[in-house]
Amino acid sequence: MYHHVKKLMFTVRVDEPDPRFGNMLLEQFGGANGELAAAMQYSIQGLNCEDPDRKDLLMDIGTEELSHLEVVGSLARLHLKPMKFDREAAEADPLIAIAGGGGVNLFNSQGSAWTADYLKITGELDVDLRSNIAAEARAKIVYERLINFCDDAGTKDALQFLMTREITHMKAFSRALESMNKPTFSIGRIAPTPGLVDQFFNDSTGSGDNGEIDTRGPWNEGDDWIFTESPALQSSDPGAAASIVAESSPSEPLVGLDDLLIDQLRDILHAEKQLTKALPQMIEAARYDQLCELFTVHLAETEAQIERLDECFELLGKKPRAKACKGMQGLVEEGEEVIKEGARKDDAAADLALIGAAQRVEHYEIAGYTTARNLAQQLRHSAVVALLSKNLAEEENADQLLNQVARSLMSVAKMPAPIEQSFVEDEPAGG
Repeated sequence: MYHHVKKLMFTVRVDEPDPRFGNMLLEQFGGANGELAAAMQYSIQGLNCEDPDRKDLLMDIGTEELSHLEVVGSLARLHLKPMKFDREAAEADPLIAIAGGGGVNLFNSQGSAWTADYLKITGELDVDLRSNIAAEARAKIVYERLINFCDDAGTKDALQFLMTREITHMKAFSRALESMNKPTFSIGRIAPTPGLVDQFFNDSTGSGDNGEIDTRGPWNEGDDWIFTESPALQSSDPGAAASIVAESSPSEPLVGLDDLLIDQLRDILHAEKQLTKALPQMIEAARYDQLCELFTVHLAETEAQIERLDECFELLGKKPRAKACKGMQGLVEEGEEVIKEGARKDDAAADLALIGAAQRVEHYEIAGYTTARNLAQQLRHSAVVALLSKNLAEEENADQLLNQVARSLMSVAKMPAPIEQSFVEDEPAGG
């Protein structure tokens, strides 16, 4: 929650209002590098953050940026105030004077409206922290330029405070990024192509009008760098072999992938058929209506999934013959044990254990469908990919629904009653 305290984080003082400078200040009020953009960027990143420690960091700084917005807004308003009454002052910015009455609004110094397009939010914490470091650096430069264009002492004091806090935030974001212990160039989850990632293309060549020449430095030589002449120049020479290191899908499918895909599909088919026999037992064992209904719906989905698997075999020209899936056999046996043990448990505890068994099954199926779909993609069986993707989406959705039911059950689960202890005073010696 937010709570407004009727006091600025830094008390502003303007001795000589300057409407033109007030217009410049709006860049930090409603501009791309301004305080509102920073407050929204960090706060929304914080809402999305699943890391509780760094979520706290993002919310702390996001909230401080709202305080900075108030300081900048108050400062700008004092500089713009003469526009309310003075024609010459109003000419400095007719939009503010006429449409805004000499007050601040969510516009930058050019009158362009603030937009959420300013925000850099990816949902990847390390990437977002790097964006935040860059945002603070840009804001620092803007404040530095504002200070250089300002003659009012009180305004300069406020701007110096705000500029300094940008460095503080850069420092905090940098330390947070370092504390994640991620390699500097490890971005996302998919690894770059080996070899290609270390190639530096010399794409700007020749001598410039001002004497520019090709240069070398730590950005293109030493360590693992491979300095490569411009690919464009290479391609212009018919006899030159391309030196770009890259990996691509082979024109012909790799030997053995077809058999591997069929093997995976037969394993999944047997797993699903086992599940059609296990789910009715789970439906009967479930005590809460919501869980019972979920299992019932998923039984119908499983039967439809088997039909899609049969269609996959038909598309591949193979018979839909199942192969014994020992993994699912083990999970079904565990589920049967959970049902038996649940007879001695309270309703919520029994159903939570049942959900645990069901989610193990879902995760197993998700892994199987992901592998089969990826193989089908590599083999360019687009129709099979579509069918497997639909089954995979249903399994992932079932897992999420089980999560939701589990959270509901946890809120109603009975907590163990406190143990009552009686204290007896020691009898007097010899009593």
